[in-house]
Amino acid sequence: MAANFQEVFAALREILKRQAGKLAVTEDSASCFRLEGGRHPTHKQPFPIAWVTIGKAYVSFHHMGVYARPDLLKSVAKELKARMQGKSCFNFTSADPGLFAELEDLTIRGFEACRNAPFMK
Repeated sequence: MAANFQEVFAALREILKRQAGKLAVTEDSASCFRLEGGRHPTHKQPFPIAWVTIGKAYVSFHHMGVYARPDLLKSVAKELKARMQGKSCFNFTSADPGLFAELEDLTIRGFEACRNAPFMK
């Protein structure tokens, strides 16, 4: 693990903590911070909405609000989109305050979209 991954993880964790609202913190360890909420429509269990983890090559920020509402990505800068892997994951190897600010704005909009979704009732 790169030495600065803890710094990146801490910054991304704070984004989720600030925006958590009524979501439940289901893991808060040195390498994973996860928020859950709502009920999965099929399994009837709470499910992860957003989480950040430290991996071998990068720190990953996952946000299911972006997966559920890909239209939220229309206004995202190409620099942040370049960090995407798949439909809801952003990978970082170093802290970038500008991208983190944009990611927090996207997180706010994604959580608002989740709050209004039927599975969150």
